[in-house]
Amino acid sequence: MKCITTVGLFLALLGAPEVANAQAACENPDRGQFDFWLGTWDVFKPDGTLAGTNRIEKEQDGCVVHEHYRTAIGYDGQSLNIYDAARQVWHQTWVDNGGTLLLLEGGLVEGKMVLEGATTGQDGVVTQHRITWTPNADGTVQQFWESTNPAGEWSVAFDGTYRRTETRIDD
Repeated sequence: MKCITTVGLFLALLGAPEVANAQAACENPDRGQFDFWLGTWDVFKPDGTLAGTNRIEKEQDGCVVHEHYRTAIGYDGQSLNIYDAARQVWHQTWVDNGGTLLLLEGGLVEGKMVLEGATTGQDGVVTQHRITWTPNADGTVQQFWESTNPAGEWSVAFDGTYRRTETRIDD
């Protein structure tokens, strides 16, 4: 029993600098750049119809911005967002119930969060993605997602306006 206690103490001490470094990274003021997106939202298409609901919360002691998105037709996805202080870049990992994995990186540009990445289809075609979140003066947030076609031309994949709501969505 004494051996287990000694090993446990050793591992705790060994891990202490890692915990301290992780907490220091989360205390970086840049990690608050995406806070304008926090909340519970209804998301509307440009024509005013409801696209879905979204809940964005801070988790992991405030280090992670966790998104939960859902539509009425059963589409469901989540993203984990974190500020990588060492590289001074925001990272997002998006996954959904359709098997999509989207990895994006970027940062704050002129008050807007701009993240970019690429996906490769089963046919080998690479699609570039650029998503911009803009906080508006009226408290809404616009999410504008552009993607490239096989010819490399950009087009709008999604344009949504987030409006705060008190409605909660389930996990």
